[in-house]
Amino acid sequence: MKSSLHKVLHPIAGKPMVLHLLDSLAALAPKQTVVVVGSLREQVEATVASRGVTVAVQSPQHGTGHAVQQAEGALADFDGDVLIMYGDAPMVTTATMQRLRDALSGDVAAVVLGFRPADPGAYGRIIADGDRIVKMVEYKDASPAERAVTLCNSGLMAVRAAELWPLLARVGNDNAAGEYYLPDIIGLAIADGRTARVIETGADEVAGVNSRAELAALEARWQDARRATAMADGVTLIDPGSVFFAHDTAIDRDVTIEPFVVFGPGVRIASGATIRAHSHIEGATIAGGCDIGPFARLRHGTVLGDGVKIGNFVETKKALFGAGAKANHLSYIGDASIGARANIGAGTITCNYDGFFKYTTTIGVGAFIGSNSALVAPVTIGDGAIVAAGSTVTTDVAADALALVRPPQIEKPGWAADFRAAALARKSG
Repeated sequence: MKSSLHKVLHPIAGKPMVLHLLDSLAALAPKQTVVVVGSLREQVEATVASRGVTVAVQSPQHGTGHAVQQAEGALADFDGDVLIMYGDAPMVTTATMQRLRDALSGDVAAVVLGFRPADPGAYGRIIADGDRIVKMVEYKDASPAERAVTLCNSGLMAVRAAELWPLLARVGNDNAAGEYYLPDIIGLAIADGRTARVIETGADEVAGVNSRAELAALEARWQDARRATAMADGVTLIDPGSVFFAHDTAIDRDVTIEPFVVFGPGVRIASGATIRAHSHIEGATIAGGCDIGPFARLRHGTVLGDGVKIGNFVETKKALFGAGAKANHLSYIGDASIGARANIGAGTITCNYDGFFKYTTTIGVGAFIGSNSALVAPVTIGDGAIVAAGSTVTTDVAADALALVRPPQIEKPGWAADFRAAALARKSG
């Protein structure tokens, strides 16, 4: 990845790859989950800490079989099925994980997840008789006939715990890399007369990430699938390919989303809302009938009541808007509570930060804030009050009052004409 960030922490739809995988695993309610990590372990430990997993360290790193061995201590008292997943293959579904477990029945010692990519390339091959594995072979060791087989090894598998550790203990490292390869346990089990089976899934589900280009490709596939789901659920996407969702974006039916809209994490949108072009929304809750944008930015903590209008080039942060409130143009509304039906004029700013602390602005029901006003928090504008355009408000305004904070206008008749005449004379001379 050429990055100071651990590979499995690079995000898909705003969520680290490894958390996509752990969340899918959690749906199976596993008795225990072990995350094996080598370099940059502190980053991974911090990210998975809230998931209740055990972290095992592989140091030095001597291959995939050696990596799995590092979990043996944590699972010493576990006698059940072990699923082996890869943190850089985050799109494996809970359903596929359950299929692996279900296939591990009877006298089956291990189950391998296979796939058939468009270009099998240098993937290891699975030679099978039906779903019974006869042989697994690395591409470099495969015969021409074996290389012609299209069933490839994803590396993911399910193994009975009682058999996993003895098999791993027998894996050798007599290979060019001097590493202990996990797939070797399948050959050992077959040699012992045990049965190993393969189940198949689509290539996209087991796609791994080893570069920025592969990360982008996986993001694109995730987004395409999410867009299709949104439209199937009754959301209108005017130009689907230009809309980007986060992993947890929640949108009700009959929402319309125009082109070039980006959703960060934590967005909830109720039925009947319209999100206009070029808007960026994260951490916001949008009620029914709201009209957002174009070119709006809604940040974390924004909560909009029914029918709120947030117009072009308006930014909000930790702002609560009552039903029917409006901020139509060119404003920043942060750390604020806006009453129902209040109107925020163009160029209004809630001055919420003094360089050290944040303060709140409260605007009452039906209040009117004139254009180019600065509300210096903490300050309260009462219900029905009017703040005249161009005002800088530093103290509370009573309900139904007019706040007019500007110097008196001075007019000098003829001054402009005299000025132009003098200036032209000086220029021509």
